[in-house]
Amino acid sequence: MSASPIPPLHLYSVPREPGPETDGPPVRERPRTAWTADQLMDAHFPDPKWAVPGILAEGVSLLAGPPKVGKSWLSLGLGLSVAAGGKAFDSVPVKGGPVLYLALEDTPRRLQTRMGKLLGGQKAPAGLTLVTECPPFPQGGSDAIAGWLDRNPDARMVVIDVFAKMRGASPQGASAYDADYVAVGYAKRIADHYGVAVVLVHHVRKMASEDFLTEVSGTNGIAGAADATLVLKRARGQADGILHVTGRDVDEAEYALSFQPASGAWHLLDGPASDHTIGDTRAAVLRYVRANPGARPKDIADALPQTDADTIRRTCSRMAADGQLTKDGSGRYYPDTATRTQGTPEASHLSDCPVTQPDQHERPGQSELGLSDLSGSDGASQTMRRTL
Repeated sequence: MSASPIPPLHLYSVPREPGPETDGPPVRERPRTAWTADQLMDAHFPDPKWAVPGILAEGVSLLAGPPKVGKSWLSLGLGLSVAAGGKAFDSVPVKGGPVLYLALEDTPRRLQTRMGKLLGGQKAPAGLTLVTECPPFPQGGSDAIAGWLDRNPDARMVVIDVFAKMRGASPQGASAYDADYVAVGYAKRIADHYGVAVVLVHHVRKMASEDFLTEVSGTNGIAGAADATLVLKRARGQADGILHVTGRDVDEAEYALSFQPASGAWHLLDGPASDHTIGDTRAAVLRYVRANPGARPKDIADALPQTDADTIRRTCSRMAADGQLTKDGSGRYYPDTATRTQGTPEASHLSDCPVTQPDQHERPGQSELGLSDLSGSDGASQTMRRTL
């Protein structure tokens, strides 16, 4: 006799008190997908719904980084913040709503330990559902996630840690690019249909690159299919990490982050990221020149007695060569603000992003998505969806 087959994995939600009976999940009408040019220009579309204003909008976001850089700490911290309606990165206000966190490389004990550190004695939010097992997207995972979202229509974010556990086998005969694009496409269809932010935690290549997008592991099909790409990299200077962000609904920017080992939390540092990636001497010189434009090296040395004058002169000259300062003909130095901050909004600009966008469950311009279409799986996956 053949051995018994391995039973399918199931995704269970946290039990709740029985509530009033309903007629089932809301019916999602088929949105319009074609217009004439004049009709499209006259149409009104809601603004993107933000999970973390300025950083994570609805749609698929890749969160990539090298091993052990702290991606799981960051994503779990964001999940707790969004579920509780607190402040992401300890500084960005977020609107609260249910969050599904698939911690597919963790155990319940490890999650409990990490959440205990992140919460610091605060009560854990009931809106965060944590899951440690889920089948890949094409084998019922899409249906399982869709079932949870049907029962949580106010959900704001789904985190999949890690993406490799969910992508499933590549389609037969597909190129590497097409296989990567299809894999992200499963998450993309869920995100677009339900209007939520889906975060795929992923890895980067071992080879570093000046373009952070090319560091994402896999082909360009992964970043190409995603709506936004976030790459967390280790940094020099006072910052513990730099979060590089680019996407269709987010401005390209860099944010300096500090990791707090005692709490496991990532904090957003004030000012441009470049302020926190330079050495202590350069940072001190830059702060003084910003406060005193037109300063001479002697003025800076007098204000920084802990550093000798020759070091100050050499540092100013090197900073001018690197574009961090501007030097005029008389030997005075000025902060090269225009060059340094171009394309990199300050962290305070995040607060200008919409925080409390109304939930939009009917997404204009997006194709109708039946639950069975999400995975293309058989009846077994439908049973799995009902067990979520």
